[in-house]
Amino acid sequence: MAVGLGPLPTLHPVPGFELGIASAGIKRPGRKDVVVMRCAEGSTVAGVTTTNAFCAAPVLVTRERVQGAVRYLLTNTGNANAGTGPDGLANARRTCAALAALTGVDETAVLPFSTGVIGEPLPVEKIEGALSVALADLNVDNWAAAAVGIMTTDTLPKGASRQFSHDGVTVTVTGISKGAGMIRPNMATMLGYIATDAKVARGVLQDLVRDAANKSFNRITIDGDTSTNDCCMLVATGQAPLAEITQASGELFAKLKEAVFAVCMEVAQAIVRDGEGATKFVTVQVNGGATHQECLDVGYAVAHSPLIKTALFASDPNWGRILAAVGYAGVANLDVSKIDVFLGDVCIASQGARAASYTEAQGAAVMAREEIGIRIELGRGACSETIWTTDLSHEYVKINAEYRT
Repeated sequence: MAVGLGPLPTLHPVPGFELGIASAGIKRPGRKDVVVMRCAEGSTVAGVTTTNAFCAAPVLVTRERVQGAVRYLLTNTGNANAGTGPDGLANARRTCAALAALTGVDETAVLPFSTGVIGEPLPVEKIEGALSVALADLNVDNWAAAAVGIMTTDTLPKGASRQFSHDGVTVTVTGISKGAGMIRPNMATMLGYIATDAKVARGVLQDLVRDAANKSFNRITIDGDTSTNDCCMLVATGQAPLAEITQASGELFAKLKEAVFAVCMEVAQAIVRDGEGATKFVTVQVNGGATHQECLDVGYAVAHSPLIKTALFASDPNWGRILAAVGYAGVANLDVSKIDVFLGDVCIASQGARAASYTEAQGAAVMAREEIGIRIELGRGACSETIWTTDLSHEYVKINAEYRT
């Protein structure tokens, strides 16, 4: 049911970053469900992770190790290794140790990532049995295969790539992500991996991935649920023959930031377009806020409203539901007489009431589209924020009702 999401674009290889895929049969025999990523020696790695207090065991291990000398990223699907207590932590470390033993690195140089069903023991032996195959498959051209290997309820793989030139040197940024349900990445269910061959100091890289996630992965929501396993990682291999970026300034940093932001935005929006059961891709834009936070509060109130989301699914321009959501968003001293609301370019409410020019036919025409814009003008200040979301369909309920069967 992916909305406007087609085949993967060209995913340029990133020198110094290899990917290998294998089948461990974690949830279904023959399915590609283990992905190993190898970073060149000397790479810097940074990331943002879920704010869920019940974060998964691999998230805890990754947080412990990410500031060290990272060489491998190990991902399994089909099992989240979340809600598994001390045994889950031991199992996450055990899979890392197995990969370290096969590659001759310290086990702290391996970061684990898991996605799938919460509360079930990690099938360590199955994962260990697939590691040699994944290592033998390592290749810089395996981005597309890895995008498939990290999928769970996704219907299509997600990836994006950008290149730019600096001082005659081509720099590449390529990334993949997974996610279709339990999506409100509060970092940062999604997993995202972005790599570049630029050389970047770790502090700069950490700020860059945090800022990029805030404008992309942290601006999407499908169902308002924050996963236990969300992670978005940014790897800089340093293989491009350019000086190290040590400050968040200068022409090279500006070009890299633009490319990283573009890749993150594209793969984040792809998650929404592939939302579980989604039939609509919805942009909620809130302008005229006194603060960015109140714009976000209003945007998320609209994006999370089951009444609005079901109206979107039915192509019903029930604009009163939008006004109600804006009203309960918790904005202090909100003057509703200053608020205008638009469906696409159609003004449906002006100064807090139905617009005099509005007709039901106009609203219905907008709601019939696959891609819909909802714009809210608060009339309180100069701040703006944009959120991307979906409708709520019968299929979403079916997918999640049958998730473990």
